[in-house]
Amino acid sequence: MNAKTYAIIGCQHGHIEIFIQEMRELGFACVGLYERDNRKLAEAIAGKYGIPLVEDCERLLGDEVGIIGCASINSEKIDVIELCERHGKSVMVDKPAVVDEAGLERLRRVMERGRIQVGMLLTERFRPSVHTVKKHIDEGKLGDIVGIGTRKPHRLNASSRPDWFFVKEQCGGILIDLLVHDFDLLRWLTGKEIKRIDGVVDKNMLPQHPTFYNTVNLQVVMEDGAVMQLYADWHTPEKSWTWGDGRIFVTGTKGFAELRLEGDPLLGKEALLLEVTDQAEWAKVPSEAPPWTISEDFVRRIDGYSSILTHECILKASEAAIVADSRAVYTTSEMKGV
Repeated sequence: MNAKTYAIIGCQHGHIEIFIQEMRELGFACVGLYERDNRKLAEAIAGKYGIPLVEDCERLLGDEVGIIGCASINSEKIDVIELCERHGKSVMVDKPAVVDEAGLERLRRVMERGRIQVGMLLTERFRPSVHTVKKHIDEGKLGDIVGIGTRKPHRLNASSRPDWFFVKEQCGGILIDLLVHDFDLLRWLTGKEIKRIDGVVDKNMLPQHPTFYNTVNLQVVMEDGAVMQLYADWHTPEKSWTWGDGRIFVTGTKGFAELRLEGDPLLGKEALLLEVTDQAEWAKVPSEAPPWTISEDFVRRIDGYSSILTHECILKASEAAIVADSRAVYTTSEMKGV
């Protein structure tokens, strides 16, 4: 890549800071940030990183800009992706890239045309603890994988959320918004394709937001018959030591691994990887960092080098989330709060 510059179009979520920080570390300069509605967040991030705010996103699509980063409203990210394609700009978006089948087909067509590279912040692959488990699986330390379970509770902080977050058509809902990470991990960790997905999405809070649901439980069957369990909610307590006590449990024929992604409240916030196998007793395992960050991985792909995350990975994770959402049973329990 010749121009080591980028710009931000859409700043609706703080996740975009991951991209900004990593691009800065790679020596890229951000020439501008455009956000139509969420001026408070845009001004805060622009001020923190010394990025100019612009009033017209077209100013950020000229020849002097190499890459676009995007954290727009979820349903509008595909519009930004297509805008970038028209201007020949590769684009990294926050997850999810799309929220419905129509958006998925538009994304598929962009990728098939191949004019630009599309990235998505599927950051779980780039956690040292997850990267290490993947390495151990590939080395056969855990044997054949027969089950993976994920728990992804999240803190809601409802008063700080924008209105669109509570509208399924705009946000995508809890399943698509949160579990797209996990669908990607299932394919990556096992090396298998997803065959069937069933589950329940439940609502028992915030009746003033009728399309907002707060828990999801899924059962996923892989092509080899292995059964996986995915869970997420918006119920992390306010006094929790972390925004979400994420856990991943991996069961193999020769061993078992538990990942405490945000650490342990009694030990610290550093991610923990615990393993026990037929050859080694239960122990904390040192984590190894992946060879590069997700942003560097994206830049490598733009430059024609091998990458950890590909168009196929992004498309299949997005497709699994859309299909799962269409198959899930949506239920409404007794309301517990407002």
